[in-house]
Amino acid sequence: MSVIQIYDTTLRDGAQREGISFTAADKLVIAHKLDELGVMYIEGGWPGANPKDSEFFAMAREAKFQNATMVAFGSTRKHGVKCEDDTGLGALIKSGVKIVTLVGKCSARQVTQVLGVSLEDNLDMVASSVTFLCENGIGVFLDAEHFFDGWKDNRDYAMKVLKTATNAGCGCLVLCDTNGGTLPEEITAAVRDVKQSIGGVCIGIHAHNDAELAVANTLAAVREGATQVQGTINGFGERCGNANLCSVIPALKLKMDINCVSDEQLSKLTEVSRFVSETANLSPESFMPYVGLSAFSHKAGLHVSGMARWKGAYQHIDPDLVGNNQRVLVSEQSGRTNIIQRAKEIGVELTTKGPEVTALLEQVKELENRGFQYENAEASFDLLVYRMAPDYKKPFELVDYMVVVEKYRRIGAEQQRDGMLSEAMVKVKVGDKLLHTAAEGDGPVNALDNALRNGLLEFYSGLADVKLMDYKVRILEESTGTESQVRVLIESTDGVRQWRTVGSSANIIEASWLALADSLEYWLVTHINN
Repeated sequence: MSVIQIYDTTLRDGAQREGISFTAADKLVIAHKLDELGVMYIEGGWPGANPKDSEFFAMAREAKFQNATMVAFGSTRKHGVKCEDDTGLGALIKSGVKIVTLVGKCSARQVTQVLGVSLEDNLDMVASSVTFLCENGIGVFLDAEHFFDGWKDNRDYAMKVLKTATNAGCGCLVLCDTNGGTLPEEITAAVRDVKQSIGGVCIGIHAHNDAELAVANTLAAVREGATQVQGTINGFGERCGNANLCSVIPALKLKMDINCVSDEQLSKLTEVSRFVSETANLSPESFMPYVGLSAFSHKAGLHVSGMARWKGAYQHIDPDLVGNNQRVLVSEQSGRTNIIQRAKEIGVELTTKGPEVTALLEQVKELENRGFQYENAEASFDLLVYRMAPDYKKPFELVDYMVVVEKYRRIGAEQQRDGMLSEAMVKVKVGDKLLHTAAEGDGPVNALDNALRNGLLEFYSGLADVKLMDYKVRILEESTGTESQVRVLIESTDGVRQWRTVGSSANIIEASWLALADSLEYWLVTHINN
């Protein structure tokens, strides 16, 4: 099979997702990550459409890429405007790129009802624009907009647009499922028709995910001979998104034996996925195939038992291939094997018939019945394992705490101001020494955190590196209103590692304290041991 070109449009199409707004600097760092992944083409944006994209292309001209070629996106000339007078085409030339992806409508109905020009005028706009760019030394890919809908509605005209672009010098015909509603068998038939009717030109596929078929449609097109696949990291894009390259790339390489990236590049896929999510200020999607945190997580005792005998029992690939990790989840549904496997991962050897396993399993079931949950709070479970050791010594012990929350109103000479004050007082023991500290904070949990650290930093200065990244509260029994049991999940980091801890109580302050104390204890235990 021919080499497959990976074409990434995260910086343009992906940026059209609701809630995403990349800066020019964001786009440049993402471009370098895509380059490391082995992407062949990076679509940087639409020069001239906004100042940000123009700034990005100016920055990209000075950047060095090892694998990728920068591509600009734009449209054919406006109706009634000569190519040399068209500001959009002029901006594409000024961007400094060597390749442009030029959008041209392939649906007769779109041409007459949306673009508002005649079918012949549209053909001339495509032909003249492609020719103009080629004459200026720029390679052209045609973004054949609405191709599949146009092919089903008026096949002859859709094919005529493709042939017109090819005759004008277009180097790749990218067939677009713009509305995202085409089925795989329709993709197969249309790509086969194009390949048979227009030979000797690269065929690409650009699929949207409105029917949850973008990845399937992309792979179907490749099966029929498409040699360029377009998509975005994490499937970002307008409406329901685009074909997810984090699924397409491993499917091509591991399932279809197409060497589109190297083994080393593939192993960076999870890192790139999460980097792009973080840069977009979005939480990484845990349940995404291949790269999600839960993609190789195992909860059922039967599954974990099988995995202990054969790693491929319940995994379709080795997670290391895409830079991800296997996770064994522990819950009230767990068997002994889950406990043993998770303990082994943290360096604690347990035996199937040992009393420790029975005790841990019963403890987990009891605590989960009280609202704790360890599937996404591995650090709290790890502490349960560590505490089973007869020689385990807690780095600190809680004696008591008190939290005061006060609403106040200050009345000055000219104005009055309302405010909230949170103050916490904590007593903890480190060894034989009793510490009594107090601190204010932005809310009761932050005040507790500050007060606890004030005391512990005297003994454990490294705790200054530990930061709380996320704090989530879930009401477990909504029908009981404000008396409901609550679960608190805290995510922490020391700048190198991340871990999550859990607390549960009918009192939100106590639930928060339990999760907070676990977070600091976990770091101290693992940091001291390592």
